[in-house]
Amino acid sequence: MFDTGSTGFMIVCAMLVLLMTPGLAFFYGGLGRRKNVVNTMVMSFAVLGIVGITWTVCGWSFAYGGDGSIPFFGGFDQIGLQGLVANITSEAPEALSHDAYPTMADVVFQLAFCMITTAIITGAVAGRVKFGAVCAFVAVWTVVVYPPLAHMVWGGEGSLVGDTIGALDFAGGDVVHISSGLTGLILCLIAGKRRGFGLVSYRPHNVPFVALGATLLWFGWFGFNAGSEFAPDGVAALALVNTVVASGAALVSWMLIERVRAGKPTLVGAATGLVAGLVVITPAAGFVEPWAAVVMGLIVSPVCYVAVSFLKRKLGYDDALDAFGIHAVGGVTGGVLTGLFCVPELSWTDFGGLFYTGDPTLLGAQVLGILVTVVFVGVLDVVLGFIIKACFRGSLRVSEAEEAQGLDVATHGESAYPAYVGLD
Repeated sequence: MFDTGSTGFMIVCAMLVLLMTPGLAFFYGGLGRRKNVVNTMVMSFAVLGIVGITWTVCGWSFAYGGDGSIPFFGGFDQIGLQGLVANITSEAPEALSHDAYPTMADVVFQLAFCMITTAIITGAVAGRVKFGAVCAFVAVWTVVVYPPLAHMVWGGEGSLVGDTIGALDFAGGDVVHISSGLTGLILCLIAGKRRGFGLVSYRPHNVPFVALGATLLWFGWFGFNAGSEFAPDGVAALALVNTVVASGAALVSWMLIERVRAGKPTLVGAATGLVAGLVVITPAAGFVEPWAAVVMGLIVSPVCYVAVSFLKRKLGYDDALDAFGIHAVGGVTGGVLTGLFCVPELSWTDFGGLFYTGDPTLLGAQVLGILVTVVFVGVLDVVLGFIIKACFRGSLRVSEAEEAQGLDVATHGESAYPAYVGLD
């Protein structure tokens, strides 16, 4: 018999994660420019529709289908989720995911993960990329890149990163944050910089939107991390506690940095620190003690602050809303720190963190898993990026006139603030 408590737990967690993508739309929308807020937000909403289709048609099967014989790919046996509806009975063992709830609960949970991962990418190219090109890239990326990576990390026995290498990723440091942040960086390099980058100060146009978006992300992240235990047990409770305290510690850390650097803490900075803390604890949420989660939160903000405030300017890449600086950099930081602070008894492998065991095996596996993720995602992103660019007349960008006018009016024919059309 299916356990109703476990089934309900997974459905609620899935609903919380589904909330994160609209929340990200508000977060990104507030960070962007007034003339591009509709475009910035609609890219996240487009992801909801596109990923809903690709995940149902083949994404789930490519990630979690098959018999586990291929280390980087699921299979074709569950294309279109075939067979899952017919097997939603307590007497059908093949319908079970974790022996307590039907596979369909896992399908929608993982669907929500794919949605938020893909939406994160869009922040890097806000303000200058063709909406159609973004949609085309999202459709291909969620078939070719995300499902195989999810299988490599979470595919169970035989999977390349999770089993063969032995790297730990509780809720998506590699699969969600490093993949999305790195993809955002590659796309922004292929697309090129915004007009006036380095000369114009791009300030968040709506700070309350940023705070609202961060709040929705924070709330949804509880389902994101706790639900990745796939059971309402003590580890899920630990993951929830760690998510709260790591994000809180990172928020405080970011405000302290602003106080020292600029003399004043800001709400945008607090929201950014909160998100950075959520990112860093994601790979470690069910593996570390709460004190370690606090340490991770305190560490990640200075690291991400350097990436956002100094590295981007030094290297000259235009990651518009800091998808790379927060998600990729924070995800790498969290993955490495997991190798230091993982409690041996909570590890999915035979090895614990260096802090507890003195054995660097897990730390080495974490670094290798991150490198495999970077190479796999990076190579495919470059290929896909240039293919999509070629399909759109050799450019991912809108025209200079459209960029100057703003993508809200130029691309969508509407404005978030009609009284301010033509102003920025």
